Amino acid sequence: MKRKNRAEDFLELVERGRRGRLKLYIGFAAGVGKTYRMLEESHALEKRGVDVVLGFVETHGRSETAALIEGLEVVPRKVFTYRDVPVEEMDLDAVLARKPQVVVVDELAHTNVPLCRNRKRYQDVEELLAAGINVIGAFNVQHLESLNDIIERATGIRVRETLPDSFLKNADQVVNLDLAVEDLHERLKAGKIYAPDKVTHALESFFKQENLSSLRELALREVAESLDRAMGTRMRPGEEPQQKGGGWGRVMVALSSNPPHAATLMRRGSRMAGRLNTDWFVVYVETPGEAPHLIDSEAQRHLLANIELAKELGAEVVRVKGSDPVAALLDFARSHGVGHIIVGRSRQPWWKRMLGRASDVRLLREGEGFDIHVVSFTAPQEERQP
Repeated sequence: MKRKNRAEDFLELVERGRRGRLKLYIGFAAGVGKTYRMLEESHALEKRGVDVVLGFVETHGRSETAALIEGLEVVPRKVFTYRDVPVEEMDLDAVLARKPQVVVVDELAHTNVPLCRNRKRYQDVEELLAAGINVIGAFNVQHLESLNDIIERATGIRVRETLPDSFLKNADQVVNLDLAVEDLHERLKAGKIYAPDKVTHALESFFKQENLSSLRELALREVAESLDRAMGTRMRPGEEPQQKGGGWGRVMVALSSNPPHAATLMRRGSRMAGRLNTDWFVVYVETPGEAPHLIDSEAQRHLLANIELAKELGAEVVRVKGSDPVAALLDFARSHGVGHIIVGRSRQPWWKRMLGRASDVRLLREGEGFDIHVVSFTAPQEERQP
């Protein structure tokens, strides 16, 4: 009997230390109903006896959404004074101390005030999950880091607040809240999304028909790929577990010490690895002339920032040493099951390209057996604006 009690005590510790589950609602724009649905689900869970609290919910003044908060427990926000301005943020420590079964957290791409422990709200959520608290959260598709360049090309708007794709990939359940663009426009004109004085500007900028159609398509595609990844990792009875990224399908992004478009390359790598459901690498070759004590401090800062972004996007960052970057990249690719190599178009002089000595030209010539993706950062000639 004593042994049994010890086993039960250990099981209780295991259960207590288990990581929380994450459910995400994704939309393609404000007003599709993410917060409303999370609050509806909170009421449904509470009726079933689940301990639910609201960690941070933003109603944006929408009366229908605000009405759903009634009857649910709200963890009071924490007020910080930053540059003489009071700012409200989710009280992470209060939620951790309360330790509910489920907490609802809105606007996950939000950047916290610098006085907070974590820089971003999704990092607060990761802390809650690590503490065994289940989270229901929401964000719009344009806030995915790997889509940043695509969103800017499609809408002309650069989204400043982002969260990494790895956060979405680690979700246990993803729900896309779809709505016809025409219906969203009707909600906007009826004053259900923004105040009446902001409607005209919204319709002429972010809420233009073509912008919303592009964002809606991206949201549908993103959730479909998320489901594909989940199905790919789900095993049938009797099946052997499949190793992710096995064979020659991995993705590698080649990075120099200070490339001007590193973020674009890494977002491309993240997207490709996500579609292939495989691992990916960001590889930086340190040549003798690029040793840490030889490159200037600005290049060092850029390199460290690029490495941090690569990690946020879910890449394994590898630094290799070699006098010939192309040879070092190909050696790494051959030894690590890489099938796709992504590299930026070389900025080396025209004569090196003519002689076949530019890095992208050499990769194409010497990288037999690999799919080489050379990324250009300018539009084709006929598409450039006068």
